[in-house]
Amino acid sequence: MEKHTHTFHYNKPFELESGEYLPGFQLRYTLFGKLNADRSNVVWVCHALTGNSDFTSWWKELFEPGAAFDPQYYLIVCANTLGGCYGSTGPLSINPETGKPFYHSFPAITNRDIVRTFDLLRQSLEFEKIHTLIGGSLGGQHVLEWAIQQNELFEHIVPIACNAYHSPWGIAFNEAQRLAIQADPTWKENHERAGLAGLKSARAIAMLSYRNYESYGEAQAEKSTEKVDGFRAATYQQYQGEKLALRFNAFTYWILSKAMDSHNVARGRKNVLLALQSIRAKALVVGVEDDVLFPIQEQKFLADNILRSSLITLQSKHGHDGFLIEFDQLNTGLKKFLNSKQEVYC
Repeated sequence: MEKHTHTFHYNKPFELESGEYLPGFQLRYTLFGKLNADRSNVVWVCHALTGNSDFTSWWKELFEPGAAFDPQYYLIVCANTLGGCYGSTGPLSINPETGKPFYHSFPAITNRDIVRTFDLLRQSLEFEKIHTLIGGSLGGQHVLEWAIQQNELFEHIVPIACNAYHSPWGIAFNEAQRLAIQADPTWKENHERAGLAGLKSARAIAMLSYRNYESYGEAQAEKSTEKVDGFRAATYQQYQGEKLALRFNAFTYWILSKAMDSHNVARGRKNVLLALQSIRAKALVVGVEDDVLFPIQEQKFLADNILRSSLITLQSKHGHDGFLIEFDQLNTGLKKFLNSKQEVYC
């Protein structure tokens, strides 16, 4: 079954939560599978911070024959987020008002802005119901925000390795990464490679929150006791920075990490409990054991306060990245959740 990539164009001024405007935007999105006759089988995927709309390149095990979302039975949609760099409007896009790339002039965006763009795409595709909305990390935050904004739209939601509001711990990690970008003397410049050395350092910092002590101890341990330099753990950090710099840019990293920091479902909604309790979809909340960045207590809080919810914990030595690795556990949990006929309450 073929995937198809398209671009959605919104040609009106788009007001952001900050009160600033974008002079329109575009979203690159991928479709995979087949829409059924009553248009009731749509699965919408929200990607993580450095992800893209081609979900089969990073989560394919969930979308293959026999998997939880077999494309023979579902139409799967994923859009590259606003602010991204994989075909959607972001800092490297041309500002139609100046004829030049936005670069540093790209306005701050929030998760609420992002999911509003998703919903405009959804309306253009004429999907009146979404069977399942699923996403992890930043994408999981998008799941929660969208399920609150449009609480009649979704039958099922699956927020993975995320939280109701971004924690001081998570914000501090993001700020440390932005400080690394700021320390790059090229960051103040206006070209696509500005801040690239800082981005490499930022990614190395991020890896410490995506994995954990055990995963580094197992994968990066030295075989020799004689080394005094050139350690595997050091070269691994360098490699991760170099690899991201080949496919990403510092401007997008900055904008989306700020969007993650903005995440708080309680903003303007009295309190976090009322916000979560307004979700009407049936929810499967997924956490990862030993996740340093989004600790399991954050997912327990979600499951305790979303009315129709259950919780599963992925057993993983890989920390936060476990949601991109533990496919057998995730498929098993998703199939059980989707096949369950009874309402589940926490």
